[in-house]
Parts: sequence; C-alpha cells; structure tokens
Amino acid sequence: MRKRLTQGLPYLDSNVFIYPVIYDERTVPKSRKAKDVLTQVSTGGLRGFTSTLTWDEVVWVTLKVLGHKDSLEQGQKFLGFPNLTLLSIDEATLTRAQKVMEKYDLKPRDALHAAAAIESGQSEMISDDPTFDKVREIKRKPL
Repeated sequence: MRKRLTQGLPYLDSNVFIYPVIYDERTVPKSRKAKDVLTQVSTGGLRGFTSTLTWDEVVWVTLKVLGHKDSLEQGQKFLGFPNLTLLSIDEATLTRAQKVMEKYDLKPRDALHAAAAIESGQSEMISDDPTFDKVREIKRKPL
C-alpha cells in the first residue's frame, strides 16, 4: 500500500475539469461550481488530487466536443495545473480497482478513480457522478 500523504484532501473526478471546458457557466450551474473548485486549487486555497487517468478523460471529451486544437490546449493546461497532484495508476491501483469494481459493480474508469483515491488515502471525492456514493471508503461531495 502507498504512503498516505494526501489523507483528508479531496480527490477531483474528471468532471470537475471537464464541465468548465464544455459547458457555459451561465447556463450550467455545475460548471460554475466546478470552476470555483478549480480556482480554489489553482490559487492554493485547496490542494487537489486526481489520477493520471483524468488527463485522458479531459483530452478525450474535449476532442469529441470541441475538436483537436482545443483538446491539445486543454491537455497542456491540465498538465500545468497549479497545486494539483497527479496520482499514478500502477499495479497496486489496478488491483484495488478490480476489487472495487467487483465489490460495488462499478464501470472500469470509475473503479480506477475510486481506487486511486483509496490507495492514496483520500477520504473525499468531489464529483458530479452519484455512482461514487456506493463506495463506502470515500465520501462523494457533489458539485
């Protein structure tokens, strides 16, 4: 098991990064809430954690919705995001994801996010996805 250096700090699900990119905050309130979370992280008011899988999801969704150029730009922004720690998906995380997937009947990507949070000692996840409410090891904080 990994050293739990991040205990008590929020794990940020990919939708926290995706909503402000693809939705107008004036018409989609959750986009505004996600942007507020990211502002807190970028200014140092909150230290955020997410897995490397989030980069893939941000780039993929942006590619599908906005196109190649925007996808590349969002990928670069994500990689340079201040006060954000990227958690690796390694063999231990994959093994945990398999167990989480079996225990809570999650989809593979959701299981990977939950496993990354659990493996790194996260107790809270900021996410708009109610699927994570099933996972007893983490508490979901909705947008």
